Amino acid sequence: MHNILICDDEGDIVAALRLYLEPEGYGIYEASNGREALELVKNQEIHLVLLDVMMPELDGIETLSALRREHTMPVILLTAKSESSDKVLGLNVGADDYVTKPFDPTEVIARVRSQLRRYTNLGGIVKSQSRFIIGGVALDDDEKAVTVDGDPISLTPIEYSILRLLIKSPGRVYSSAQIYELVWGEPAYGSEGAVAVHIRHLREKIEITPSEPRYLKVVWGLGYKMEAPSERGPAR
Repeated sequence: MHNILICDDEGDIVAALRLYLEPEGYGIYEASNGREALELVKNQEIHLVLLDVMMPELDGIETLSALRREHTMPVILLTAKSESSDKVLGLNVGADDYVTKPFDPTEVIARVRSQLRRYTNLGGIVKSQSRFIIGGVALDDDEKAVTVDGDPISLTPIEYSILRLLIKSPGRVYSSAQIYELVWGEPAYGSEGAVAVHIRHLREKIEITPSEPRYLKVVWGLGYKMEAPSERGPAR
């Protein structure tokens, strides 16, 4: 399945694009500004970006320029009819195509298919690492399976997604808000408490002594991280 990131600060446009694309079998991620888009691309496997030009905080052209420093996935700009100069600038910076608002659903789908087909045929999509191991914890993302010291464990989808996020970046600290936004795919808005509940449940399944975790550790005042057991003893 190909994953598409829709980046637009207008919620109704994002909802409409999701409505067009989800029935085609695409996985959809959402961002409301360029900074959110860059963070998602850093942490998720994204195969195509639909990128609005006019956005707050970091506009589409600046976001596109930042993307092109490290990524080659197709980028289709979302532009208004009056933004012809932005279309030219975007194509010069590295956009692959553009779609003019208001959208024709069949045109959006056709352009997305065309860009993904070209990207795939050129070998742009490289299968990412699918097996991640920290100490005795192993996650196989192809099989959607997790083992601890060789024994399979059963996780809920949310627990699995949190573990996958953390185990892919050993030692990196994610705040509760970041975890919520990346796993639930929506702004935290004070929902960080839900993360703590799922972290507790996850610890109960992967840790020998959940109150003295070897793997899933808290960094007080900052968030959570996954790392191999310390030789000096468990972190609290």
